[in-house]
Amino acid sequence: MPDGINVDYDGLIPNNVGLNEDLRVRKALETWHPGYIDWWHDMGPEGFQEALVYLRTAISVDPKGWAKFDYVKMPEYKWGILLAPAVEGRTIPFGKHKGEPAWQEVPGEYRAMMRRLLVIQGDTEPASVEQQRHLGATAPSLYDLRNLFQVNVEEGRHLWAMVYLLQKYFGTQGREEAEELLRRRSGHADTPRMLGAFNEATPDWLSFFMFTYFTDRDGKMQLEALAQSGFDPLSRTCRFMLTEEAHHMFVGETGVSRVVERTCEAMRAAGITDAGDIAAVRALGVIDLPTIQKKVNLHFSLTLDLFGNEISTNAANAFNAGIKGRYREDKLADDHALLDATYPVLRCVGGAIVEEQVPALSALNMRLRDDFVADAAGGVGRWNKVIEKAGIGFALALPHVAFNRAIGEFAAIKADPAGRILDAAEWAAGRAAFLPTVEDNLYITSLMKPVQASGEYAGWIAPPKAGIDNKPGNFEYVKIHE
Repeated sequence: MPDGINVDYDGLIPNNVGLNEDLRVRKALETWHPGYIDWWHDMGPEGFQEALVYLRTAISVDPKGWAKFDYVKMPEYKWGILLAPAVEGRTIPFGKHKGEPAWQEVPGEYRAMMRRLLVIQGDTEPASVEQQRHLGATAPSLYDLRNLFQVNVEEGRHLWAMVYLLQKYFGTQGREEAEELLRRRSGHADTPRMLGAFNEATPDWLSFFMFTYFTDRDGKMQLEALAQSGFDPLSRTCRFMLTEEAHHMFVGETGVSRVVERTCEAMRAAGITDAGDIAAVRALGVIDLPTIQKKVNLHFSLTLDLFGNEISTNAANAFNAGIKGRYREDKLADDHALLDATYPVLRCVGGAIVEEQVPALSALNMRLRDDFVADAAGGVGRWNKVIEKAGIGFALALPHVAFNRAIGEFAAIKADPAGRILDAAEWAAGRAAFLPTVEDNLYITSLMKPVQASGEYAGWIAPPKAGIDNKPGNFEYVKIHE
């Protein structure tokens, strides 16, 4: 397999994996390609298939010069197969095969486990495109519209990344799984996507920013764990996917920050200092801070469920096999086997939330989720600095991990955002203060009016600090009417 950093653009499928010499896989991918394009036309961004969008496209896997920017119609975007450069002499960094040469083929005993991981990861990529397909109609600016489309085409490329691995290493089963990835639909009653959060609606732009901040961060954590894999093609695939994923979380963090900034600006201009005066703040045409907090509560809790059960035999087996490591496994200072180690897990015991030490191998999902929570807290702190700078007495916070859970240790209980266990009546009485209500969502929806003039922004969101690719503030990121 070639391990250069440049990408071959001569064929239908840009790649740096030598598809021209791998005729079986090239034919399989070229056969899959029309179905993918059909899916993109059916389920990709609605109403903008012919628009020229200022997108970045990977032309290399060199971290210093991997992308170029230019106008392109999204169905003509150059999706491709891109792996980070091979590391000479790489060995498996964890589990019972630690120190053995990294695998270039999937060991027979791990094929089912590996295929399942690839399919789950692959399923999330088109799902998010489907969830976001209607958002173009209400974009608050051309800058934001372009960022939405950049996220969409890169999620599409990440689907290609997983399909390549399925097609190359799993034969007929891999081809069947690749077809199924195009058949499932987010939120469909009969053929839904595999994970719950990817069947939720993304009805407005604040939801989109929360999704890209929280749910794409789960994607980052999963990719970081898979980038440690002893299966070298998967490791290399995920390492390059992480390069692209960083922009998705940037869109989320800066998007929420700009919403907060605009709300604070409007409050100050109107002389409103009480963030709890929701009616007065909404009269200004901005999103009040308590509603932003409820959106944080919702998307954070939905994302926590993506990590699965805190105590998991599947996670232990994948680690022990050398298939999926921990977050930044290569930076951790332990034996990377965990046979005798323990890890603290929060559990619900006798009506109380308690911490228990459990075998670390069984608690890998919990550890990855803890890493996610710590990572997510950073952006919340930066949002609070915007509020603090405006002199408004309010702070956003991540809710307790027991809040609003459908999977894991806390699925059977109700807890408030502070982690206090509630009975059914208390939950019913407090729910409107914890999570967005119908009225909240209707208000946010009422603000979602498209702004399509270059350099102009909807009144509920502040302009960005800088343009994409150093472009000026009035740059036409999307040419809608060409």
